[in-house]
Amino acid sequence: MEMTLVYTIIGFGLAGYSVIGNDSIQTLGTFIASKQKWFKWYTLAASASFVMILALAWGWYSYDGDISYGRLNRIPYQQIQWYHAVAPAILLLLTRIGIPVSTTFLVLSAFASTVILEKMLMKSVVGYGLAAVAAYICWVVISKFINEKFDEVEDKWIGFWRNSVWVTSGWLWWVWLSHDVANIAVYLPRQLSPTLLITVMAYFTVLLFYIFYIHGGPIQKVVLDKTGTRYARSATIINIIYAGVLYYFKELNDLPMSTTWVFVGLLCGRELAISTMNKDYKFKYVFPLIGKDFIKMIFGLSVSVGIVLAIHYIIIPNGYF
Repeated sequence: MEMTLVYTIIGFGLAGYSVIGNDSIQTLGTFIASKQKWFKWYTLAASASFVMILALAWGWYSYDGDISYGRLNRIPYQQIQWYHAVAPAILLLLTRIGIPVSTTFLVLSAFASTVILEKMLMKSVVGYGLAAVAAYICWVVISKFINEKFDEVEDKWIGFWRNSVWVTSGWLWWVWLSHDVANIAVYLPRQLSPTLLITVMAYFTVLLFYIFYIHGGPIQKVVLDKTGTRYARSATIINIIYAGVLYYFKELNDLPMSTTWVFVGLLCGRELAISTMNKDYKFKYVFPLIGKDFIKMIFGLSVSVGIVLAIHYIIIPNGYF
């Protein structure tokens, strides 16, 4: 077996596990938090897997066999080398200790040029800011009518909000996949055969069932730390705003971006809005939460920049292929 094939298998396997285990909690975290009390983990995993299979199949059909939804148009396929497999290995390590780093930067930095990485960073920064502002405005308005932490939902609306979580989580999960599956597909040919597509779907399904079995893992704490994320009403509102921002950037251009930055920006704006409108929830409680997440993001970005600089200026020039 050629070493490039070995590196491809290792890189794809680690990237799949890391991305599903790390970034998927951005979209499925509120779904797990609000539904695990009412449904078995395997029921939730089966529903998420069904949407994932549909999303991958649609991308494969609509983009001529490319499950990345065209996100890799500016990153041509490369023969996988040992250093390509290092990035998801680092991501896997950071995931295990609960750091919500950007898989887009950490994985794609091993493949992208410095120019593309710079454009990805700018798009992600704008995404962070837009998500934070949109969330702040929305929750300031929402807080004028409801207190997410203390106001109980009337009995006649309970069914509506619980069903809304299913619908909005499915939409958000689909839109997120259209962005972040590129972080795994970068290890594969840009046009997949039907057999390879089915293999990818099967592997992703196994990973999803595992993630639901462990209830999201360490990264789920990023979601649970925030106010009211276990409530169906709060989860629905988060899903709608997050999916809307991601959909906007999906249609903007085919450049990859960090959905992690968008997600953390959204939670940041939401927490600031709640503290602004709730006298009992002071800023001194908010800033440690949002500051901790921001520091983790910057740490992940620093690792990503280090990887791309090492590849382009140390490894490749010296011939260590």
